[in-house]
Amino acid sequence: MRILVTGAAGFLGSHLCDRLLSLGHRVVGMDNFVTGNRTNLDHLKSHSSFQLILHDVANFIEVEGPLEGVFHFASPASPVDYLELPIQTLKVGSLGTHKALGLSKAKGARFLLASTSEVYGDPLVHPQPESYWGNVNPVGPRGVYDEAKRFAEAMTMAYHRYHNLDTRIVRIFNTYGPRMRPHDGRVVSNFIVQALRGEPLTVYGDGSQTRSFCYVDDLVEGIVRLFERGGPEPTNIGNPHEFTVRQLAELVLRLTNGRSAIVKQPLPTDDPKVRQPDIRRARETLGWEPTVTLEDGLRRTIEYFRGHMA
Repeated sequence: MRILVTGAAGFLGSHLCDRLLSLGHRVVGMDNFVTGNRTNLDHLKSHSSFQLILHDVANFIEVEGPLEGVFHFASPASPVDYLELPIQTLKVGSLGTHKALGLSKAKGARFLLASTSEVYGDPLVHPQPESYWGNVNPVGPRGVYDEAKRFAEAMTMAYHRYHNLDTRIVRIFNTYGPRMRPHDGRVVSNFIVQALRGEPLTVYGDGSQTRSFCYVDDLVEGIVRLFERGGPEPTNIGNPHEFTVRQLAELVLRLTNGRSAIVKQPLPTDDPKVRQPDIRRARETLGWEPTVTLEDGLRRTIEYFRGHMA
């Protein structure tokens, strides 16, 4: 296949490009580098099956030649990014999704939307199945990301129902691994960078809030399977093993041989208290579940940061 990946220079987008190329596909990467990192794609510069286009997907998208697939991954995706770039976040989720869907329709390409567990908001149902509609504050500071993704899902389903477009929606839960940005505000990268620098580890609230952490290789495998054999209904892809933020901090300190203190900061507005995917749909329809333990994944991620921190 010839496949377009928007947000190709991002943490997830770049890993996805690698995986699609390894499967023998030709990949067109697209990014405007607002939050993407050019160095994530440096190793593909001379790859004969990879092409990079500099473009903002909120504007009309034109790609010459055939396309059989579109993976729409363009979006600020960390709290630091979408709080600093609220308008861009809303535009890429709405206008960008519309443009990417329009391109898929014009090319007759299968479309996969990268959505997020944030569509569930601060959930009142635990763990979160795809049937749960969520508990989202549309006018809070996190609403620019949550509602952009909820709108993107609605737009994707509209194209599926009205235009009979072949679509997929993946709801991505907390993911970590190499190529995360050191200061992107995500809890795993925050803790690793702080521990390696001997700085206090910053825990928001009392650290009892929970997250479920999926290693990037597992996540990409689930996404590829969803693209190949999934259906149009949203599908959770994430690790169902739940940890408190405090447990994560203590594990990072152990794996880095860190001596840092753990300090508490006020909990951000609308920060989810729990987050755990119900992955029964992925197990039953894709035969997928994660295989990398949190400890093993953190070891690999810590090794990456050791080699990429100034």
